[in-house]
Amino acid sequence: MENGLTVILHKDTSDPLVHVDVTYHVGSGREEIGKSGFAHFFEHMMFQGSENVADEQHFKIITEAGGTLNGTTNSDRTNYFETVPANQLEKMLWLESDRMGYLLDAVTQEKFEVQRETVKNERGQRVDNRPYGRLYETVSAALYPEGHPYSWPVIGYMEDLNRVNVNDLKAFFLRWYGPNNATLTIGGDFDEVETLSLIKKYFGSIPRGPEVNMPEKTMVTLDEDRYISMEDNVHLPLIYMAFPTVSNRHPDEAPLDILSEILGGGKTSILYKNLVKNQFAVQASVGHPCSELACMFNMYALPNPAAGKSLAELEQIIRDALVEFEQRGVQEDDLIKAKAQMEASFVFGLQSVSGKVSQLAANETFTGNPNYIEQDIARYANVTKEDIMRVFKQYIKGKNSVVMSIVPKGQLQAIAHEDTYTIPKRTIGEKSNTSADDLELRVATSSFDRSVMPQAGANKAVNVPQMWQNKLDNGITVLGAQSTETPTTAILIKVPAGNYFETKDKAGMASVLAAMLNESTTTRSAEDMSKALEKLGSNVSISADDHYLNININALTKHLDATLALANEKLVAPAFDANEFARVKNNAIQGIKNSQKDAGYLASTAYRKLMFGDSLAGMPQGGTEATVMQLTLADVKAFYQTHVKPADAQLIVVSDLPQTTVQKSLDSLNNWQGKGPKLSIEIPNSSHKAGVVYLVNKDQAAQSAIRIGKRGISRDIVGEFYKSYLMNFPLGGAFNSRINLNLREDKGYTYGARSYFWGDKLSGGYTASAEVRADATDKSIVEFVNEIKSYHKDGITDAELDFMRKAINQRDALKYETLRR
Repeated sequence: MENGLTVILHKDTSDPLVHVDVTYHVGSGREEIGKSGFAHFFEHMMFQGSENVADEQHFKIITEAGGTLNGTTNSDRTNYFETVPANQLEKMLWLESDRMGYLLDAVTQEKFEVQRETVKNERGQRVDNRPYGRLYETVSAALYPEGHPYSWPVIGYMEDLNRVNVNDLKAFFLRWYGPNNATLTIGGDFDEVETLSLIKKYFGSIPRGPEVNMPEKTMVTLDEDRYISMEDNVHLPLIYMAFPTVSNRHPDEAPLDILSEILGGGKTSILYKNLVKNQFAVQASVGHPCSELACMFNMYALPNPAAGKSLAELEQIIRDALVEFEQRGVQEDDLIKAKAQMEASFVFGLQSVSGKVSQLAANETFTGNPNYIEQDIARYANVTKEDIMRVFKQYIKGKNSVVMSIVPKGQLQAIAHEDTYTIPKRTIGEKSNTSADDLELRVATSSFDRSVMPQAGANKAVNVPQMWQNKLDNGITVLGAQSTETPTTAILIKVPAGNYFETKDKAGMASVLAAMLNESTTTRSAEDMSKALEKLGSNVSISADDHYLNININALTKHLDATLALANEKLVAPAFDANEFARVKNNAIQGIKNSQKDAGYLASTAYRKLMFGDSLAGMPQGGTEATVMQLTLADVKAFYQTHVKPADAQLIVVSDLPQTTVQKSLDSLNNWQGKGPKLSIEIPNSSHKAGVVYLVNKDQAAQSAIRIGKRGISRDIVGEFYKSYLMNFPLGGAFNSRINLNLREDKGYTYGARSYFWGDKLSGGYTASAEVRADATDKSIVEFVNEIKSYHKDGITDAELDFMRKAINQRDALKYETLRR
């Protein structure tokens, strides 16, 4: 457009909906020293209303339209997006254009203060209160020199946000939020000519902002290894190594990505073999995250306490693995796996209109070519063995890195190496005195009345997929549907063998069994199984919940039969190897111990026990340290032989294949035979006392995790349970609910607060929850109780009832968009 706005349209009539994305080419990497967090902060402010959209109405309008929405910020861009029924497109253009061109007058000091508290709560929840939460920002501060765009975290430092005022934030908007620094991408069911006319109407008069130039891509080099360390409230220490490499879409990015997979990408990798399989570490991995200006090649491991390996020893094992790789070289299977996974990733990413639009928007923003996906596929497909060895020698072999040790509090003696580098103290300026007079305002004008929200026409009819049912000879009930949008197949098998089939003294059995079924079979090692699936670009994962063992299968349809054969092998022929069991059991125990450092886990575990008393239902889903500790391999085998049977199992499949073809493929599961016992469990009454506050201590927690609730009705489809969902929607079920608006938007106590009904066919309940500022714990509880009491006393308002009806009734278009929905 004349004002510089880039517009991309992608027509897709597979579903009667549209996805609108506005991406601004500004992230934390465009901020200034001492003013970190502005890009992310402004993401929050963009949802607080604009000149013609009232406070708290952005979420309400889109939710009421039957849509979903969000915004995200990273180091290089900020995007805002919504998926709505197709008839709501004009309304979305009105909303997005109003906050692009008519925002600043609605940005008040009061909103600024509330959102500043919300951002602090978000950092507390996602960073400060999470084990290892400060790892990445600390490594970045050591890897990049001060002033480098990636030397500070995206969410920013809270002392920076505390120093600035609302005018600093407005200045940031004026600098970066012009249409000439934005890409508007729309995908879905719309008329192109009409949509272009609407875009010109709503966005055409917004004046362009200052010119934006691409920042310089400066290669980072280290003159020596930089050893750094920190104490944290964690159970296990961690060692992390980060090598500076290239930048996003650099010719060497693709071979470095494949190198990371060879070294640490799953059960076929060198680090898995040398650290996890032999139980020196409970976890080890390698990655190559890339951003617009720089990438880092990272390697990390968490030691297994039973092995007694120190962080220094783990570091040496990692360095020895690099030597082993050089001697081993690149194998043909390495390339086959990487390219198959890349193909599958691209295809599965095209299942939803949001996935397609996101890809188009990102490609345009960072390459100037929305169809860059073709080059993306090509650059990975063309990687050779020689390319991988070249980048290994150029960026990793013998190169310096940041090596960080994180150890439990009071255990600094356990670090891998004494610190050799001190992160420079950050430059922190004086408190800001930016005034409104310092702003160079841009004024947009319109030839129509922007205060009038466009009205949507009738909803387009939703093409509900035709369902079909069948039953395999072994007793599995099949429910299927056809979706021809992508050549993919998704299958979920639900076997009645979940946590409720355990005994209380052996809680955690189903989760350990699920992990064992993801290991070796009698004919194939875990590594060979992983390799076979990766070469197909397929995924088979097994997990447990209260009622079921869940087998999730995703495959390109051309590989469906081969994938089903591997899934079947996992189910009918597990090896139950003693060494693998020892590792799986130990990892489960360490996971439980680590979870006890998380306030949310502690709160939910205590809450579940109060809801269900001293019973199996009151146990954590993965068991406790004591119950998992006493599990034996014989126990797990017996549980498998008794319960993992196909009769009474359910299979849900969505594929681009017709029913007859799918049924023929599913017949391969008929060699799995047998019927397990019926579920027999008593769900006791709740043991807690009403009106009592129960406290669980977590030392130095940045936030408090709150759970308030009671036992209630069990789940049904269209009865009271469904009605309870409708009733709760305005109280705590939507972003604009009373509870969230009170605790987040009004008080600034939390990043998010909610309430919900939960349940299964045996029991249920009601829960209100939030992670809140520690100093606002008591006040938050009071507000929760007041909102619930007020709703109980006075009931739903006419406006809330109308909002709920519209929001629920117009969601149908989003229900059937992807195979997994």
